[in-house]
Amino acid sequence: MSMIKTKQIVPFFVLIAIAVAAIFIPSLPLFNDNGKYNAADIAWLIVATALVFLMTPGLAFFYGGMVHRKNVLSTMIKSLIATGVVSVVWVVVGYSLSFGKDIGGFIGNPGTHLFFKDVASGAPWSLAPTIPLTLFALFQLMFAVITPGLVVGAVAERIRFTAYILFTVLFSILVYAPLAHWSWHPDGFLAKMGALDFAGGTVVHISAGCAALAGALVLKRRKVHIANTEIPPANIPYVLIGTGLLWFGWFGFNAGSAGFRFLYRCSGWFGSYNSGGRICCHSSKYFYRSCSGNYFKYCHIL
Repeated sequence: MSMIKTKQIVPFFVLIAIAVAAIFIPSLPLFNDNGKYNAADIAWLIVATALVFLMTPGLAFFYGGMVHRKNVLSTMIKSLIATGVVSVVWVVVGYSLSFGKDIGGFIGNPGTHLFFKDVASGAPWSLAPTIPLTLFALFQLMFAVITPGLVVGAVAERIRFTAYILFTVLFSILVYAPLAHWSWHPDGFLAKMGALDFAGGTVVHISAGCAALAGALVLKRRKVHIANTEIPPANIPYVLIGTGLLWFGWFGFNAGSAGFRFLYRCSGWFGSYNSGGRICCHSSKYFYRSCSGNYFKYCHIL
């Protein structure tokens, strides 16, 4: 019983310690842009940030609808809890590790923007000179939030909530932040080699995919698979809602990454990604129908 109480209290003490430490970070005046900021760029990136954030609850619906009924809430909360956990990690040290002063091309100096120091008062990011640094940091936070949420699908129904929280913290610091620095910081060694990660192909999707594969290998096959037992999805409409939210949020995910200096291309990105998504969706649907037509009388919506 005492052990359970300790586990319940420790997170609150951690948050209290972070809040107390933040008191000692000096508050500086806002950066004077001298008219360099672009109102249209700022407005668009605010919209793009909101769209990317929308993908996280979309992911919760997507995964929650596919698991067993008794695990719907636990699966959805694992996707959503990253919004709080990763936000704290990002403000404390995550942003600094990702976009702080370069250390050997591998990691950012954790002291550069510790507790968001010099973010509100700092000059704009070198590759996004028309928007405030605070907005740039917030947009990048949305990418950091959704990345550990993508791993939930591989470990759904098979990992404790506290273990997932610990994984989220460690993954954000030890995996996501270094990858973001390598790929998105001008002095990162991958960026210097010419690697172009436009909207998270390396930082978000490869890292989440490898983490998901590692989790599946460690947890091994599900017992229901070994027993050849079928578990019907809990709520197919949830899956469709999640798919729609993810698809809609993806316009901010991709077009937002193009909107720093090439805002005039946003309409093109909207059209190209919309067309590409529709082509892939409909092609896969008809391919599946042609392959399974001999065995099923209808297409499975999943």
